[in-house]
Amino acid sequence: MTMATSHSETLEAFGYTREEAHFLYLVATHSGYFMARQFLAFTGAQRGKRSTLFRAKLQANKHARTECFPKHGVVYHVFARKLYRHLGRENLRNFREHEIEYIQRRLAMLDFVLAHRHLDYLETEQEKCRYFEQIRGIAPHHFPSKTYHGHTESQPAVRYFGDRFPMYLDSFVSPPVVTFSFIQPAEANLTEFVRHLRTYLPLFRELAAFRFLYLAHTESHFDKAREHFDALVTIALGMNPADDLLRYFGIRKAWDDRQYNALSEADLIFRNRALRRFGAPRFDQMYGGWKAGRVTDAQVREELQSNGTHHDVQFEPRVFAAVGANRSQAGENR
Repeated sequence: MTMATSHSETLEAFGYTREEAHFLYLVATHSGYFMARQFLAFTGAQRGKRSTLFRAKLQANKHARTECFPKHGVVYHVFARKLYRHLGRENLRNFREHEIEYIQRRLAMLDFVLAHRHLDYLETEQEKCRYFEQIRGIAPHHFPSKTYHGHTESQPAVRYFGDRFPMYLDSFVSPPVVTFSFIQPAEANLTEFVRHLRTYLPLFRELAAFRFLYLAHTESHFDKAREHFDALVTIALGMNPADDLLRYFGIRKAWDDRQYNALSEADLIFRNRALRRFGAPRFDQMYGGWKAGRVTDAQVREELQSNGTHHDVQFEPRVFAAVGANRSQAGENR
């Protein structure tokens, strides 16, 4: 991951060193927030004069302010609109104030980027749209999007890839494979993860290969996250998942109705394999509706429609740590 010379020169003109400029660029691009431990980990410096000088420059230039949270320590918020404008990042809206849950997620994003600086990131909405539309030939209506309505007289604005989770390319294969990610928040449920996968599924359908990283600070949700991913993505991208699911429904109904004589040995072998493949609550609910006649075969096929593309999908749950987390809390507050 490199920074354009023009961006470096822009930030150095404010009095930042090249290393400080690079760090500030990463913060502005990927999070909008940072902690002292992240700056010290990036520069390899010890707390004290180095971080004090950097903080003084931020304050003198009115580029950042400090926010103190009782359970989290001091967080720096890079809020200056002029700074984002100089970097061509004014659409990121990082200058806005946010709640601690949002800030924690942004700090986690920065942790990942700082720990994997060598990756070829698609950093902005514009870069992502350009890559998928112009290089991969995918129409924008497949992209995850959200429409914002302004004043009555203004036109609605469509924004793409608003989650801004780290996304990067593996350039060692041709065509490059895209890696998507999701950072699990602190709450126990996976509702947001499920919603995220549904939002990205239209884009996933258009890609022959991609990787997906499920990032969390603990392994507690790994099994359930994989189950959701398989149910919502892997199975949905199979060549003929609807045919298999409908066959499974028919066999399951016969079994539930104790029509054992109607089932062959091959049916029973298929049923045992399908129990794991289609074991998610989503398919249980679909089966209940299908059995009761509320869901038709056509609706099942529509739900699991395939565009005929063979997909190579890799899902990887990964524990990641906060960079510089071994530094003392006192260091965070400097």
